[in-house]
Amino acid sequence: MADTAAPQLPALPSPGLPTAPGSNPLSRKLNKILETRLENDKEMLEALKALSTFFVENSLRTRRNLRGDIERRSLAINEEFVHIFKQVKEELESINEDVQAMSSCCEDMSSRLKAAKEQTQDLIVKTTKLQAENQRLEMKAQVADAFIAKFQLTPDEMNLLRGTKDEPITEDFFKALGRVKQIHDDVKILLRTNQQRAGLEIMEQMALLQETSYERLYRWTQNECRTLTQESCDISPVLTQAMEALKDRPVLYKYTLDEFGTARRSAVVRGFIDALTRGGLGGTPRPIEMHSHDPLRYIGDMLAWLHQATASEKEHLEAMLKLVTIEGVEENIQEVVGHITEGVCRPLKVRIEQVIVAEPGAVLLYKISNLLKFYHHTISGIVGNSAATLLTTVEEMHLLSKKIFFNSLSLHASKLMDKVELPPPDLGPSSALNQTLNLLREVLASHDSSVVPLDARQADFVQVLSCVLDPLLQMCTMSASNLGTADMATFMVNSLYMMRTTLALFEFTDKRLEMLQFQIEAHLDTLINEQASYVLTRAGLSYIYNSVQQHKPEQGPLSSLPNMDSVSLKVAMAQFDRYLSAPDSLLMAQLNFLLSATVKEQIIKQSTELVCRAYSELYAAVMDPSNEYKDPETILHRSPHQVQALLS
Repeated sequence: MADTAAPQLPALPSPGLPTAPGSNPLSRKLNKILETRLENDKEMLEALKALSTFFVENSLRTRRNLRGDIERRSLAINEEFVHIFKQVKEELESINEDVQAMSSCCEDMSSRLKAAKEQTQDLIVKTTKLQAENQRLEMKAQVADAFIAKFQLTPDEMNLLRGTKDEPITEDFFKALGRVKQIHDDVKILLRTNQQRAGLEIMEQMALLQETSYERLYRWTQNECRTLTQESCDISPVLTQAMEALKDRPVLYKYTLDEFGTARRSAVVRGFIDALTRGGLGGTPRPIEMHSHDPLRYIGDMLAWLHQATASEKEHLEAMLKLVTIEGVEENIQEVVGHITEGVCRPLKVRIEQVIVAEPGAVLLYKISNLLKFYHHTISGIVGNSAATLLTTVEEMHLLSKKIFFNSLSLHASKLMDKVELPPPDLGPSSALNQTLNLLREVLASHDSSVVPLDARQADFVQVLSCVLDPLLQMCTMSASNLGTADMATFMVNSLYMMRTTLALFEFTDKRLEMLQFQIEAHLDTLINEQASYVLTRAGLSYIYNSVQQHKPEQGPLSSLPNMDSVSLKVAMAQFDRYLSAPDSLLMAQLNFLLSATVKEQIIKQSTELVCRAYSELYAAVMDPSNEYKDPETILHRSPHQVQALLS
């Protein structure tokens, strides 16, 4: 067999014969095999990997049959490939038949559609025209609907605005009214286009509807305001919206405010009369008239009620007009509040006049005056100056009470001057002075506790002090006119001290206190001089001191004058020594009547200084050689410093 024959090997060259390089095929194959890098030959690697799947035994027989095995394996693979492609071919032929059938069907349908299109061409044209017309009509319908929605009201809105007389106003009414106003403003756009006729018709229709709506709204608001006659007034949100809507009709707006003011005026007057005569529910609080015996509380309760009512009425108006944004709302509120409170002015004035004219006393009159001034200031802060009638009434009562108060003070002062009392034996303040100062103290105390503004209080204070203190000073001067110098000074110091002590407790008295202090010091100077003169006289130095002061050089030596010799001086010095041993023994009796211990100490101290000064002048004159006193140290054996030390 051919496959079993041994392969023929090529003849090898003789060992002794040289061979040409590269001429031996076996050598070339070996070199080629040895030079081959299997790791870089991917095809070889893949072939070897495939070979390993069926070449499992490496023997001589399997090596000889390797080529046949590979060829048979390749043949089997090709046969399998042919079989599979045969199936694919059959499937493709089936698909081709289906495609041919579909193509025939499509050609048939295309021819049929072409024929149908030729038959329905007119219908399509008509349908297209109808569709275009339908779109135009739909657009016109949308425009018409938008026009109606923008420039016309719905039937429900029309019914709301044209409601019956007894039908109440609701918030929907204001929405419809706002819609009318909006349409009336928007229709002006049409007047700037070629739709002027439609614009004018719509504007006329909306204007007529507006007037009808405002008339209905005014009637309803008027009726609502007429029902607000109770003491407690509740402003509904709908009424607030109504006022906000009526602001566009100034006349109706003004008439509505007048109607509200009239209703509230009658309610306030009735409430004031009830508070005076009936009191609160169940008798609490009690009727104000029950306190008519107490003038200050009586007037205070009336003014307090009126102040509360004024503030409440302003709050009601602010609640009713809180949505109104036009200018002048605050002025409208103040004007209506003034009209409301005007009704209580007459009963208030009559009652306050009765109290004031009865003259309950200067102190009460002054308290009433301050009370009226305070409430005038407080009420004007709430309603401004627009409530002219009410503020004028309170101001008139304030001026009346103030006038009668000062008349009372003037009458009291004139009584002091008509019958001037003599000073009491102890030279203290007279009873008239004490009574007047007590009156002044009460007036000033009520003045300090009042809540009147500071500048007004200060002006009243100056007038009160002038009305009381000036007559008092004049009375004291007239009362002491017949007294001696020391008695008069003591009495005036005591009286002025009482006045100063009274005024020192209150404000705005600085100028008066300074004036009184100046007068006290003037009278103190008198008492100091009198005390010093009293001591010098009792101590025997009065004549000697006068002689020293009146001595002139042309008269000769001082010792040559009568009663100025050494013996007379020694006798006087002996008497002066007794004074030095007991200084308190030589005090005027009037000093013990002084009310102020400080003033008394001041008089003693300064009069002692005058005595020491007089002794110093006498000592200097005696020690002067020109006066020719022999051994002056024996005459005046104490120096001025020693005398001052003894008396200090």
